[in-house]
Amino acid sequence: MAEGRWRGAGGALWRMVVVWGVSTLTMLVLAGILPDFQLQSRGGDSATRVGITAAIGAGAFGLLSALVWPLLVRALLLVPALVLGLLVFFLNGSLLGLALRLIPDGRGQADLQTAIVVAAVMSAVASATSTALAVRDDNAYRRRLYRLADRRRRRAVAVAGPSAPGTVFLQLDGVGHDVLLAAVEKGLMPTVAHWLEHSHRLTPWRTDWSSQTGASQLGILHGSNHDIPAFRWYEKDTRQVMVCNRPASAAELQRRAVRRTGGPGLLAVDGASRGNLFGGGADQLALVLSVAARRERGRRSRAGYFAYFSDPANAVRTAMSFVAEVVREIGQSTRARLRKDWPRVKRGGLYPFIRAFATVVERDVVVSAVIGDMLAGRNAVYADLVAYDEVAHHSGPCGRDAEQVLARLDRSLALIAKVTEHAPRGYRIVLLSDHGQSPGETFRARYGLTLGDLVKAGCGLPVPRRARRTHSGAEARAAVLTALHRPVEEDTDQPRPARHSEPVVLASGNLGLISFPDVAHRMTREEIDRRHPALLPTLANHPGVGFLLVRGERHGALVLGAHGAEVRLDDPDPVRRDADVAELLAAFGPGAADAVRRTDSFPHVADIMVNSWCDPVSGEVLAFEEQIGSHGGLGGAQGRPFLLAPRVLSDPVPDGGELVGAEQVHQVLRRWLAEADGPQVARVVREDSRPDS
Repeated sequence: MAEGRWRGAGGALWRMVVVWGVSTLTMLVLAGILPDFQLQSRGGDSATRVGITAAIGAGAFGLLSALVWPLLVRALLLVPALVLGLLVFFLNGSLLGLALRLIPDGRGQADLQTAIVVAAVMSAVASATSTALAVRDDNAYRRRLYRLADRRRRRAVAVAGPSAPGTVFLQLDGVGHDVLLAAVEKGLMPTVAHWLEHSHRLTPWRTDWSSQTGASQLGILHGSNHDIPAFRWYEKDTRQVMVCNRPASAAELQRRAVRRTGGPGLLAVDGASRGNLFGGGADQLALVLSVAARRERGRRSRAGYFAYFSDPANAVRTAMSFVAEVVREIGQSTRARLRKDWPRVKRGGLYPFIRAFATVVERDVVVSAVIGDMLAGRNAVYADLVAYDEVAHHSGPCGRDAEQVLARLDRSLALIAKVTEHAPRGYRIVLLSDHGQSPGETFRARYGLTLGDLVKAGCGLPVPRRARRTHSGAEARAAVLTALHRPVEEDTDQPRPARHSEPVVLASGNLGLISFPDVAHRMTREEIDRRHPALLPTLANHPGVGFLLVRGERHGALVLGAHGAEVRLDDPDPVRRDADVAELLAAFGPGAADAVRRTDSFPHVADIMVNSWCDPVSGEVLAFEEQIGSHGGLGGAQGRPFLLAPRVLSDPVPDGGELVGAEQVHQVLRRWLAEADGPQVARVVREDSRPDS
């Protein structure tokens, strides 16, 4: 044991010397490259003297980074995370300037701009060197984690005695059940493969009709996603468009869920919410959208931010990874254009930076926050990793770009799993997703017009010229005139006056919502037909539309399909109803009728709900948004996420049935949290359990 300690101390001293030497050489190289960075007196110095000056400067900078930097970050914890990320470079450069001032005889000189550059490069080089050395030392990483957890571990054991295991819920946003299995089979996710083989149970579950993060995560964290018909929808009573990823909307949806359930959420007992749309009742919050605009003292999370930014190399490494991801996206999109891949959407503008934020910055901050929560011994942690979902929207859910993201996410999972060995309590890691993604080209790419264009045509409103020039635009116009029993004529460029306000048309993946804002109530089929007799036939008979949901005056919920197909979801004859549903909704998977019927009961369901066509064999859909990997409606893999949990937890569906809906997933997760309060085993820190031994 003593020999192990001496070996560990010797290894740590050796790494420190090597990093110091590399930092000294880096400073010498930068002094030779940058004209405004000096390491010698005005009269000149010998090479030995310059080397000693560089060594003093590198050592002073390293000490200041280790001692002063954590204090600076702690003082700036109230600054938003992204702003702090930008301040990192200024503060890092200031520390280097201070280090240069400590060099005797004023030999170190650099203006602020040069100091920022030098500090960034030195931090990155030092971090890379330290990481490379740690890879060669199998215990280096374990020792570092032990040092971070040592004080918390001792306090937890001394005060609490036996400790129940905590639970970490990690959400891989948008990763479907079949995508996960395919990634494991290809060797992209060895951590998940190990769990599947040795410790975890994989269970698919079925989403609601609104297969998107807002509905799923609200149901999972708060136990209710009632009245969430889509990712975005129009509410007639408030005359507002609700959007799940808008802070004000997320806060309102969370309030409604809490009011409906009467409970604070899944994470109410010593919980932490990281990178989510909703808080789940947690006290510790980081990157949570529903509280993004709140500034109450004590409601802002410090765990994770301090652990991440206390090391200036972390921010530099994340910034460099951010730039690398932007370059990677530009290269991948360029290759896709040159190969003429199809389907394809535009990936220029701000998208490379948005992708880099989701796949690098948000991932790093969320993972660091989760690690901080585990080392602090929190009872329940729920974190959302959005990287795959963002890339799959633009590159496709099964493409090489998305697979590379899955491989990097698996490394994050391995990092979190490693922390369980050093946390003050045991942890059960539950991996889950909120929905999948369905491939397919966009509605606009296939037919040359958007859903909004098609609705305008059905209402007799002017269709944009870009739609009329295409075959599909002419097809839509011909369908309208046929429904009106008029001959097909050439249209003029003069707009036709409308007697009513234009409908609000919104898209959520392959789910479309059409609302008439000048009518206070939900319009019935009969009212729609009287106002726009061609609209419903135009939509139902379009080849890109799978089915419509409307409300009849006499027969309740009606599902309409092509060629006059019609299903009464409230038909009192179950045999006839089930036969009709099976025929019309067969392509959209089991439970489609129940999902549609539930959405029909929502107070804010649209006047017309439109689900795109779906290929029952390939699972392809047609997104009404510019996405080649989409989710939000019914059809394909988007409605089949997964739940991967330790086998020591009870079976999520013990009767062998199917797990349906986010609200049922919430009940399962609550049950698992309750099971952690069962028989407990004391976690005692022994001298021979140290990583150094």
